[in-house]
Order: sequence, then C-alpha cells, then structure tokens
Amino acid sequence: MTLVEALVCGRCGRRYAPGDMEYTCPEHDGVTGILDVRYDYERLRDQIDAVLDGPTDDLWSYEPLLPVDGEGVRLGAGGTDLLDALALGDALGVDALVKNETTNPTGSNKDRGSAVVVSRARQQDHEVVACASTGNAAASLAGYAARADLECRIFVPADLPEAKAVQPRLYGATVIGVDGSYADAYELCREVSADRGWYNRNAAMNPYAVEGKRTLGFELAEQAPAADWVVMPMGNGCSLAGTWKGLREFERLGVLESTPRMLGVQAEGATAIYDQFVTESETVPDGGTGRDTPRSNDEETTADSIDVGAPHNAGKACRALRESGGDAVVVSDEAIREGQRLLGGCEGVFAEPASAAAVAGVRTARERGVVEHGDRVVVVATGTGLKDTASAQQAVEDVVTVDAAGDGLPEEL
Repeated sequence: MTLVEALVCGRCGRRYAPGDMEYTCPEHDGVTGILDVRYDYERLRDQIDAVLDGPTDDLWSYEPLLPVDGEGVRLGAGGTDLLDALALGDALGVDALVKNETTNPTGSNKDRGSAVVVSRARQQDHEVVACASTGNAAASLAGYAARADLECRIFVPADLPEAKAVQPRLYGATVIGVDGSYADAYELCREVSADRGWYNRNAAMNPYAVEGKRTLGFELAEQAPAADWVVMPMGNGCSLAGTWKGLREFERLGVLESTPRMLGVQAEGATAIYDQFVTESETVPDGGTGRDTPRSNDEETTADSIDVGAPHNAGKACRALRESGGDAVVVSDEAIREGQRLLGGCEGVFAEPASAAAVAGVRTARERGVVEHGDRVVVVATGTGLKDTASAQQAVEDVVTVDAAGDGLPEEL
C-alpha cells in the first residue's frame, strides 16, 4: 500500500480518496481543477530514516515515498550528479552548482515523472499510454512504455526538432504530428485519450506526473542542503512545482533545516507563467491559489522545450515561487545561446536551449539584484543538447577547415 492520503484540488480545495479520482477535479470545466497528491506525513516520517540510509542509485531509492504500489518500472532515472561549477560560478558571480539531469536515461528530467506514471499505468492494467509534448516528455514516456511493454501514442507540434521526433519512434511509439501549437496537440491528446481509454500522462491532467519530479527536490535536499537558490526553466511549470514540493516535504520531514528559494526562468517568446507571477505577486495574498491556466502567448523561442503558450501548471509554479520566497525572470534567445556556451565551455555540460535558459536566468537575476554575489546557486540542466543540435549550431563558431597538410590553420590557434 502507498502512503497517499488524498487528492486535493488546487483550485477549490475539495478532497478525494485516492481511488475515487483518476485525473482532474470534476467541479471545474476542462482541465483547470488540477489535483495534488497528499500523503500521510506521520507515516512518511517513520519511513524517512530507512529511505536515507544508503546511496541514491535512482529515484526508486525513494520508493516508500512514491505513489506506486508494487514494483516500479526501472530504467535508471534519478540519482544524477550535482557538479561543482567553479568556472561557471566565476562567470556569473555566484557559488554555482549544476544538477546534471542530462544523464537521465532518455536525456531529460522528464524521466522522473514518466517512471511513476508508467508504473501506475502498468499496475492498473492499462495497455496504452499517451501524452502531448514539446519533445522531452514524448521521448521519456515512449522509453518507459517500451520498458514496461506498453503501447505509446505521442502528440507533438508538427514543427518539433527532428531529433526529438525520432527518439520516441525509435522506442516504438506512434508519433502524431499536429499542425498547430503545443496547446493544440494537448487538446487533441486529451480528447482522443478519453475517447479510446488511453492512460494520459499529461501533467496538466495526471496528478501523479509531478510525484516523480519531486524526487529531484529530494536529491537536492541531500546534495545541497545549504543552497540559497534552485534555478529552473519553466514551460508548463510542472518540473519546478514538483521540485519545490520535494524540497518542502523534506523540510517538513526534518531532512532540511530550511528550503532554498526557487528562481523560474522563461524565454521572451513564452512568458505566460512569468506574466501571471508578476501580476499575482501584486494581488494574491500568501497561500492564494491563483489561476490554473494563464492567458496564451503566441510568440516563439529557440528553447522549444519551454515554448508553451498556455501552461496548465502555471498555478502550481506560481505557488511554488511565492511559497519559497522566490522570483521569476525572462531571458532573450541570445542570452540563452550565451548560456549554452557558458555551460558547455565552463563545465563540459551540453544542454539544450531550455536548460541554458536557467544559466541566462542567473545572470539576469544578478543584474536585477535578485540573486546576490556569492549566493549558493543550483542550476538545473534539465535536458541534453543532443536533442536539438540545430539550435546549438547557432551558439558556436564555424568549423575551421584546413587541408590534410594543415594549410589554412590560423596562427592564433
């Protein structure tokens, strides 16, 4: 038996028994009544010492704290390195650390959520899992579905980078390219999954997707207990919200003395969560719920993984920022490309543009005086740059071409 006590609607506060509700609160139209998984924290406290007694090989090291009844699907998600980043810190004026999520099995932090969701799908005897994605969740769900011997259907915007479209197909998933935005792909996935009985991974519907992501917070609580800031890119808002939930729970369980502040970073072409946070910071009192779905933003950005115009988990992300005493910033595509160069050139981490947005966000926050000189800052590199080499080419110099004898090699090299 899991230690899940209830599912609570983030919008109206209604509580449901774990077995009574699969997706969202039925009291609201559409998908805005996103549920939050709540645990029996007294029983969790009894488990915590045993959980922390030993190495964190993967996220299943935290199995007693996860909403999975029985054997989970194992592919190696979690247990990622926290790198000292002295050169990056010198460049940014902070004491920097990099949480390297690029080494997860399909190359992104999305594997944490998929591990839990696919495990639950298999235990409930579902045969098909589905999601809408800008790329990383697609690959993650497909990889875990293959491991669990489940069929997988992926809905993506038709202009998805080819590397991200190839990866889930290699895992055996059926990829449906939708002629439209992520919001269009999401809505079609919701409709078809409901009609055909597919298990829907989408974090805006499935309350358990965020539960695997909170293990990132667990790991940071152990690896960087004295961090002042955790900096993450925001697209849908689920990853930041999940990480904060894990940090807050470990504080509640006595593992952390105090929690870091969260810094959420968005690209100029997709600022919906930032816009909502700034607006609500002036109008919503502490503990307020805010809106679940902000207004749409129809611009574009090179950081496709966070190019979400109407993020369904904006409410959870804004609450995480407020509860942590954190902040949000917006960065340009050029600043993101510079962040890629810094992260690669300083620390040897090849991150996709969305991940590099976190680096750019630290620089912007330093310029604004939000992050102070010498603060201990964890930058979360959420996904590998190998998923989008076309964008990376815009951040680097051209290849130096010479003949076999070396003629043409510049003297300054």
